[in-house]
Amino acid sequence: MGAPHQHLFDPLAIGPMLLPNRVVVAPMTRVSATEQGRATEEMQRYYRSFAEGGFGLVITEGIYTDKAYSQGYLRQPGLADSAQCDAWRPIVRDVHASGARMVAQLMHAGALSQGNPYRSGTRGPSAVRPKGEQMSFYRGAGPYALPQAMSGDEIVEAIRGFADAAARAREAGFDGVEIHAANGYLLDQFLSEAINLREDRYGGMLERRLLLIVEVVEAVRHVVGPGFAVGIRISQAKVNDFAYTWSGAESDAALVFGTLRKLPLDYLHTTEFEAWKPAFGTGPSLAALAKRYAGLPLIANGSLHDPERAAALVGSGEADAVSLGRGALTHADWPRRVRKGEPIDDFDRAILSPLADLANAAARR
Repeated sequence: MGAPHQHLFDPLAIGPMLLPNRVVVAPMTRVSATEQGRATEEMQRYYRSFAEGGFGLVITEGIYTDKAYSQGYLRQPGLADSAQCDAWRPIVRDVHASGARMVAQLMHAGALSQGNPYRSGTRGPSAVRPKGEQMSFYRGAGPYALPQAMSGDEIVEAIRGFADAAARAREAGFDGVEIHAANGYLLDQFLSEAINLREDRYGGMLERRLLLIVEVVEAVRHVVGPGFAVGIRISQAKVNDFAYTWSGAESDAALVFGTLRKLPLDYLHTTEFEAWKPAFGTGPSLAALAKRYAGLPLIANGSLHDPERAAALVGSGEADAVSLGRGALTHADWPRRVRKGEPIDDFDRAILSPLADLANAAARR
């Protein structure tokens, strides 16, 4: 392994977790659980392969948190009951046995839900139809449904769902949880001024649009205690609106990340299409802004499958670790390949078509 890549393979402490290196598997929706939301043996092999391939931390795909309005996709895994919790245990055990740590990403889809067997209709901060079309490779079709604005009781229910799912994640043996507040899902919907038109304490000024994130983080920390990692994922762009940016530019970034700095979090995980590029046309990247204003360990995500690019981001101090999506799907042993100086192939989009599930990916290999 050449010296330029060495930064990627230094150990890293994130809260109570000690990672053997700084290469992380990004959360990636794979819609391969049972219809009851239980993780499968196929998923067990999938996640184990990343740990065997040398990744220091594996973050799961988004896991739905309750049996109300949180589920986003059919065949998405959950942590909403004890059976779902038990199904994750052997996966976590295998990842640990192969030398990696594992974090459960907790997700409420909100208005972007396109497959929920528990409830009809969708909920969001306001009755605003999401942009774009449902994603066919996650079994969706046509425009998103027009959501109903969440009631106060439904907001309380959603917060409780995150907390209960975090408690189950700890029971299942995970090393931590990552609260999904990115990519246009529920917590990001409350953050977004074009979507959140509420006139109560959760709407209006940015400080108020951040309130649901604050309450979820505090509720999760309360149930898991201090010896369990809690992180959060933040983005500008959304799965249904890739061009979205914060209207206040760096002043918004300062307020968002400054607020997160005060919360009982162990790390931040930023995601952009290209993590190294300026967040607002010129100036620092979103990762660099998060480091500047939050001062927490920072995982950066976004087209970092090129080893030189990934190592440079860590070496410059803009990020403490990098997470790979397409790179990990292409090579479950990406870290070992980099260590050995072996070539890194281009991502094959056929892995995600016609379905972005594990069966299709296996058939393409």
